[in-house]
Amino acid sequence: MRLLVLVLVLLNSLYYAWSHDLLRDYGFAPARQSEPQRLAQQIRPEAIRILSPDEVRRAEPAASAAAKAPECLQAGLFDEAQVLALRKALEGTLPPGSWLLDAAVEPARWIVYMGRYPNAEILARKRAELANLNLRFEPLTNPELEPGLSLGGFTTQAAANEELTALSRRGVRTARVVQERAEVRGSLLKIPAADEALRARLDEVKPALAGKPLRSCK
Repeated sequence: MRLLVLVLVLLNSLYYAWSHDLLRDYGFAPARQSEPQRLAQQIRPEAIRILSPDEVRRAEPAASAAAKAPECLQAGLFDEAQVLALRKALEGTLPPGSWLLDAAVEPARWIVYMGRYPNAEILARKRAELANLNLRFEPLTNPELEPGLSLGGFTTQAAANEELTALSRRGVRTARVVQERAEVRGSLLKIPAADEALRARLDEVKPALAGKPLRSCK
């Protein structure tokens, strides 16, 4: 019995020393259930607050607006009469220095053209023929050429003629080169840094844009 009591006392002493990290230097200790080094790295943990679902929904639009960086926007070209109306609208709406009206040139556009076709049925048949040849076509920007098809646009007539020659080798027989648009000179509106506050005021300027949309400068 004395031996048993002695063994129990010894075991209890060892357990006490093990559970209180007294034997860690010898490689015997329980696994730590906390990470005090991470707690020490926290910055103002008392400032953390759990938001309710309603607060989260109210905060989302503000966070989205804050994350959206200012963007460069542009529209045009505008002729002289349109510039007069646009300048007046801009000066009365947007802050000075937030917009520019620069002279710009939109080059002439030449296309490899097929048309005009007498009806939609023949137009659809030509589209199917081009699809069988694995050729792509694009919409026309000149309504006077409708109904028809463009097989590519170019800034010079020479480049368009080269493309026509290449397409002829692929089986295109009825296409020709035409000028879809002449060179246009005018003014380009540019807003270099449109942030959310500036965007909110652009709706007031839209009537003076003559139907020309604001697009990214990229």
